[in-house]
Parts: sequence; C-alpha cells; structure tokens
Amino acid sequence: TSHCVAKGVAPDPPTTPHICYCFTPMRYVWDKYDDYFARRRSLASWVMPIVRSGLQQWDRESAKRVTHFIAVSEFVRQRIREYYLREAMVLHPPVDWAKFALIERAPTDFYLVVSALEPYKRVDVAIEAFNRLGLPLKIVGTGTEAAHLQRLAGANIEFLGWVSDSDLAALYSCARALVFPTEEDFGIVPLEAMAAGCPVIALRRGGALETVVEFETGLFFEEQTPEALAETVTRFSQYEFDSEHLREHARQFDRSLFKQRFADLVHRLSRYGSSDRLTAVSPPSQH
Repeated sequence: TSHCVAKGVAPDPPTTPHICYCFTPMRYVWDKYDDYFARRRSLASWVMPIVRSGLQQWDRESAKRVTHFIAVSEFVRQRIREYYLREAMVLHPPVDWAKFALIERAPTDFYLVVSALEPYKRVDVAIEAFNRLGLPLKIVGTGTEAAHLQRLAGANIEFLGWVSDSDLAALYSCARALVFPTEEDFGIVPLEAMAAGCPVIALRRGGALETVVEFETGLFFEEQTPEALAETVTRFSQYEFDSEHLREHARQFDRSLFKQRFADLVHRLSRYGSSDRLTAVSPPSQH
C-alpha cells in the first residue's frame, strides 16, 4: 500500500508480481504542492523548490516497477493516469461500519467537521462560512494549523481536538450534518458519518463524488469558498434525510466486504507476472 514512496520498492526477482494499492500519487510534488508549501515558512518550503523536479522524476520512473495498480477511487485512478501514465483498477477503502452504525441517532443543532488541521484540508473555508452564518460548529482534529484556525473562529465554533472513536461516533449521531470542505483522494470521514445516519455537506470534488449521493445522503457545494458553503448550509434545512438509508448506503463499504474484494483481486492479479501488465482494466463492482 502506498501514499508516497512505498510503490518504489524493487521486486526481487524482477518477475515477481508487484501489486500496489495506491492511496494517491505523491500529492505534495504534484497538484497539491501549493497547498503544502505556499503558505509555510519552514525549511521544507525553501528546500522543496530545489528538489521537486527530481522527486517528480523519481516518482514517475519508480511507478514503472509496479505490475498492477489498484486505486482507492476513480479520482486517484485519473491521477495515476495523468502522473504515471498507467492504468489502474479501483477498489474503495473500507469503513468500520458497525463502530458507527450501532448508536442511536438524535440530531441536535450543531454541524460537525472532522479533519486533520492542515492547510490542504481547507477547514478555514468552513470556519469563515460559519462565522457568517452564526450557526454552531464543532471541529474534531489536530494539526499544524490549529492555532491559526482558532484565531479565525468566532464564538459559535468549538475546537474539540482529538477524540476517541466512541466519542466521535456520538458526535456523528448528534450532528445535523458533517461538513466536508476538502478535495480528498477518497475520504473515509463522510462514510463514517453516513454509517451513523448523519448526512454530509461536501465539496463537489474528489472522492466525495464516489460516496455521497446528492439529495439522498447529502448535498454538494460547488466552489471551495465560504460563500458557496454558506449558501448550501442555508439550503440544507429544506431537505430531509433518512438515517437508515444513510446507514445502508455506507454498509456497502464495510470492512468485511472490502477484505473479500481485496483478497479476490490480489489472487486474480498475482497470476500475472511483470511481463503481463494490465494496462487498461475495469474496476470491480462495489456491490
């Protein structure tokens, strides 16, 4: 499995099938470079412009060592095609469905963000939107942007830091909706929320397009701006969402199903050696 450099391993002997379950190509040297380094005043921000080109070259060349790519989403499949010039199958990652689905839903008046507090997550978009709306927002997560984001937030926004899985499940079950302002490679958090019966308000980009069903399990906002998010949150009250339908939708991504799909796929692909690379294949069914 690889989110960065693990896919660069060189099989020995070279004929060994090399199957890579790819979370993403190296984001911080490709399309997310500015999100990671543009606003930081750190040693990495000075070094990366020097080494970026070399890392891109290594990333692309080492991808040739992989016999078969499996992507976590169609979004990542397209990025593998763009940056590695390779095709991939798609197998969505799992959610611990039972952990979040076995708690009674009793929504209150607050909205919820669950995220690492890092620049590329764009939690600032949610904060600025809820500053304007004045509605209660709870934020779960830690990261390098915590202090900066707390300075941006109004009195209606509460930072909870790290919470246990049981506390997180309780928060999902009580929130009016999960707010998901980031462009993710896949995104487990919306599935956790849906497993708890909680609808999602997500940016219409990235992996959320493969998990959120508009008007059935949540709503999308079009632009990654406070204005667009605030407008969608305002519209949210016009819709009703069936918590049991949300739970059943998330159940198709359950860990037990993923394990079987993954085992079947690895068994199938391991029959092919490095000289039998699958260059264009269809994703397996998720159902």
